[in-house]
Amino acid sequence: MHTTASPERRARPGGRAARLALRGAAPDPDRKPVRAGVSGGRYNPLTEPDVLAIHRAALEILATVGIGQATAEVVAIATAQGCRLSPRGRLLFPSALVEDLLTKAAREYMICSRDPAHADLHVGGSRVHYATSGEAVSVLDPATRRYRPSTLCDVYDTARVTDALPNIHQYGQMVVPTEIEDLVEADINVAYAALAGTTKPVEHAVNAVGSLPALMEIYATVAGSERRFRDRPFVSFGGCPIVSPLRFAADSLDVMVATARLGLVSDIAIAPQAGATAPAYLAGTLVQVVAEALACLAVVNMVNPGCPMSFAAWPFTVDLRTGAFAGGSAEVAVLMAAIAQIGRFYDVPTTVATSMSDAKMPDAQMGYEKGISSIVAGLAGANRIMESAGMMASLMGVSYEALVIDNDMLGMAQRVVRGIEVTEETLSVGAIRAAVLGEGHFLGAADTLKSMETEYLYPALADRSSVQVWTADGASTIEERARDAAAALLAGHFPQAIAPEVDARLRDRFPIRLPEDRMRPAAN
Repeated sequence: MHTTASPERRARPGGRAARLALRGAAPDPDRKPVRAGVSGGRYNPLTEPDVLAIHRAALEILATVGIGQATAEVVAIATAQGCRLSPRGRLLFPSALVEDLLTKAAREYMICSRDPAHADLHVGGSRVHYATSGEAVSVLDPATRRYRPSTLCDVYDTARVTDALPNIHQYGQMVVPTEIEDLVEADINVAYAALAGTTKPVEHAVNAVGSLPALMEIYATVAGSERRFRDRPFVSFGGCPIVSPLRFAADSLDVMVATARLGLVSDIAIAPQAGATAPAYLAGTLVQVVAEALACLAVVNMVNPGCPMSFAAWPFTVDLRTGAFAGGSAEVAVLMAAIAQIGRFYDVPTTVATSMSDAKMPDAQMGYEKGISSIVAGLAGANRIMESAGMMASLMGVSYEALVIDNDMLGMAQRVVRGIEVTEETLSVGAIRAAVLGEGHFLGAADTLKSMETEYLYPALADRSSVQVWTADGASTIEERARDAAAALLAGHFPQAIAPEVDARLRDRFPIRLPEDRMRPAAN
């Protein structure tokens, strides 16, 4: 029998306008469903005795095997502080010296945003941030399903797409400008394109130590002065100073030493592959990569004690059936989580590399590889999770569609890492009582409306509609929706990240190759 509800039963406090206002009110930054720096560290793949065993084995390797091919400069620096050269010319690091230098290492650092709309990255402890990076050499064309060489325009375009994606906290260089052969000119143009594309914190590689004077001038010009840049540094500096197993790479080592002297954030990457350039046993790979990372940390702190630096051990794997790189494997996920745990043991800032995929298209393989590894790294408390969006084809390629899909995925990862907030308010005893004794449900309740923007995350691309609605709307796939979303951002999102007068000075001073007309919407 149909009955009409009483006016008291129909009415809800405040009315529709009040409910919309309540939901529309921006939550306090600490109550947003996801945010930069959410605390991780709940997942530990190693026991405490495991971590100690790996640490001691790494110290043994450094003391008895050492690192080969040190430059004369680093040999002089290190031997003056107690290292010695073996008969084979390898630089040996006494365990006591490494332990002492660990006590001097930076415990945290900041990479700042140039716009208050984006968060500064407070790196250290168990604070988790997700960033792009990768330096791929190709970009997926979704229309042809073919990869084309990456260009300087792709550096700029990936930066400005990332600028618009809220769940990615830092833009790290995703591609290389394959058309620029000169290393110094490439470094200058990558720095410019990244800074022109986003006001989020930036990370990029430095290929040649000779680039640093020009780069420092660019940063100072953008910041307003070198002092302002040093007070609020908005760039960290990538490089690969180790060639595994256990050798220095001279050019990157020179950059690491020079940036340490300048007090800049050393954002290195040490990337052996288990079964190829590191032992096949995962524990053995951890021993080697920890030794390699500790050697770099030791050198930086010999040059400039307390210089901001990432403990950036990135152990990868190969598929032992074929020898192919396997960046999306479960083994990489657990190895990177272990590095986060070891970094917390040392109490130093960590970066890891996860959420790349070996898939060639944005497909189910991409989804499960990226989803599992991004959540595992966050739960382990890695401070900066690099290569976390857009990377495909075993780090050889980038996809704009994957970049926007991954923004959705990283939102979910951060929501999982954040966990569940338990307070007197969120326990909801009063709300349960009111619902049970009143309308019998929680729809429209004040707590429901309030928590919509603090407790729940709403994906931009994932489809949650009914089958009927999805069919009526064209039955699109997430890849198709991502293609449209990426195209819209590429066509319309052009942040003025560098003021016009500053841009003019940079173009007068440096060989900037990015065309100015490429940095605004196309004329109709």
